[in-house]
Amino acid sequence: MLTLYHCNGARSMRSLWLLYEMGIEFELKELPFSMEGLRTPEYLAISPLGRVPCLVDDGVSVFESGAITQYLGEHYDPDGKLHRPVGHAERTEWLIWLHFAETMAVHGASLVQQKVFIAKEERSPVVQKLESRRLEKALEVVDRHLADRDHLLKSGFSAVDTNVGYSVHLAKGFVPLDPFPNVVAYYERISTRPAFAKAAASVPLKEQAPKSA
Repeated sequence: MLTLYHCNGARSMRSLWLLYEMGIEFELKELPFSMEGLRTPEYLAISPLGRVPCLVDDGVSVFESGAITQYLGEHYDPDGKLHRPVGHAERTEWLIWLHFAETMAVHGASLVQQKVFIAKEERSPVVQKLESRRLEKALEVVDRHLADRDHLLKSGFSAVDTNVGYSVHLAKGFVPLDPFPNVVAYYERISTRPAFAKAAASVPLKEQAPKSA
């Protein structure tokens, strides 16, 4: 059986959401979102950096959420419902958005560090302003791309929407989405999916997004 290691509030929500979308059987192991919970010798033997997500399949450990998305597609989605295999007309576009999701998440993760984990007296207003602007620029790219479609691929919802969709979900806790109307409509569509709601049910965003001027 597949086993997913997950922390509430972490980007492992991407993998959890995708597994729910795929409707395949798996075991969910939730770990404490703390150094103590993620740095045990047992978990480090599975995930060498002690981070989530990590997927274990028949003794094979797959870490990094993008790699998990691709692995699940190649091994558990033979019909290409959510995956786009080599040779598919949308393969290149699918790969681009799979990795763009991580670009967005890097800026979101920096803001999480600044606004949640770093003590207030040690936070950097410069870093927060810079990372917020970088996140907004990434959202601009997504907003333009969604001008003529409901999902990232014209053919419809796919696994890359779970990756980029999570990054939008994270972003809305730190920057306002309303300057990006296509992203707002996109988020409304994906967040009403039952698999999204199930994966997000226990994932609290740490801060509310600021209101735009």
